[in-house]
Amino acid sequence: PVQLVEAGGGSGQSGGSLRLSCAAPGYTYFTYCIGWFCRAPGQGRGGVVVIDRAGSTSYADSVTGRFTISQDNAKNTLSLQMNSLKPEDKAMYYCAAGGGVYGGGYYYCPLQRYEYSYWGQGTQVTVSS
Repeated sequence: PVQLVEAGGGSGQSGGSLRLSCAAPGYTYFTYCIGWFCRAPGQGRGGVVVIDRAGSTSYADSVTGRFTISQDNAKNTLSLQMNSLKPEDKAMYYCAAGGGVYGGGYYYCPLQRYEYSYWGQGTQVTVSS
């Protein structure tokens, strides 16, 4: 019911920038949260940044101040602006959507892969020095 398609991956220069996009038509009918996760070689999928319908975001410590998520609800697209790239950013990046979690009196979007039900196929990012 929710199909996510990533684009924009490729090779970036250390200190440079890349911009990823995710086409997610109709995802708001089924989910509350959407965001980006990554899988580095030999690693599981970890959260990069997530955003809820109100625009509240949660970033991983490793990307705070460098990456920025944005969404265009009219176009049903999600973007990840990746600045100040580091070689450690090399990974497969996935767009994912989920229903959110209730805690502390409100719903929020966690940086935990198991809370997300819908996944794109991923787009590869490499970073050269």
